[in-house]
Amino acid sequence: MRVVTKTMAVAAVAALALAGCGRSDDGGSGGGSGSGSGDKFPADSLIGVSLPQKTSENWVLAENLFNTDLKAAGFKPDVQFANGGVGEQQNQIQSMVTKGAKVIVVGAIDGSQLGTQLKAAKDSGAVVIAYDRLLLNTDAVDYYVAYDNFKVGVLQGNALLEGMAKKKPNGPYNIELFAGSPDDANAKVFFDGAMSVLKPKIDDGTLKVVSKQTDFKQVVTQGWKAENAQKRMDTLLSGNYSSAPIDGVLSPNDTLARAIITSTKAAGKPVPVVTGQDSEVESVKSIMAGEQYSTINKDTRNLVKATIEMIQAIQKGQEPKITDTKQYNNGVKVVPANLLEPLIVTKENAKEAYANDPTLSKLTN
Repeated sequence: MRVVTKTMAVAAVAALALAGCGRSDDGGSGGGSGSGSGDKFPADSLIGVSLPQKTSENWVLAENLFNTDLKAAGFKPDVQFANGGVGEQQNQIQSMVTKGAKVIVVGAIDGSQLGTQLKAAKDSGAVVIAYDRLLLNTDAVDYYVAYDNFKVGVLQGNALLEGMAKKKPNGPYNIELFAGSPDDANAKVFFDGAMSVLKPKIDDGTLKVVSKQTDFKQVVTQGWKAENAQKRMDTLLSGNYSSAPIDGVLSPNDTLARAIITSTKAAGKPVPVVTGQDSEVESVKSIMAGEQYSTINKDTRNLVKATIEMIQAIQKGQEPKITDTKQYNNGVKVVPANLLEPLIVTKENAKEAYANDPTLSKLTN
């Protein structure tokens, strides 16, 4: 899913919170302060890419794209998944350093637990790029490439409101809130983006969170696991909705959205408006069938392309494209970022949104 975070996964939130009404982007393409610019290296160098567990289709696609596209660009890719957890990712990054990788791209399982390995990378002269998830509490990160994930949350919050209004023009609406895994730096940012839209409506009574679980720590889903979301939804429904209807559920991604829908059906309830993210095949099918209401299109192809373009610029000693130099404080430094624009997708615009996607376009006809 893709990464805006703030200081220490929390401190940064303060900066983003101010942004709820008016975040400021630099909007330029240059001016980054990463320490990697200006350091040329051979065009056939080793590039390390350390990815987290295979928790979504997008991570699997990223693996394939990095392998294929780095080779096509003339580099030697070393792309690895850390399915064994944080310890495995730490070892993988250290191994990439030992092999002499000139750039190490990290999609972190837990961005706060890689400081030692990232310092070793920087000490070796490698450039470190945070991919999709911000690396926290370290100055050993040069750049950040991601979709604007605070905006992802904003889009999800607006979609929830719009979807419920289509079903029932006037509130109040009963809703529940879900967030991602607390060890993922993105999860809090998605949630804060959504709550910048939803909290005013909760405060004025338009929205009622029947369970009263509105704090991030109350609504997280450890490991982004579907079974954890489904179990929590089962509990919420049995404890709060024996007679009351549930109108909507904020889900941070597609995997959890489908689990929430499964739980609702099992309880004999009409499917509420449920948000999502990642444009997973099964969720796009669900959207076209009129069940899941929305998802977010964050085309992994574009994100990998932007990352490789950044690597190519660094390899040539050029300054890579940077669109933001203010928002992404990781607790130690503000990390220069290249942010891509996410797109909300519902049944109404799915055909247009996926027109250039060879897989998803087939599902919208």
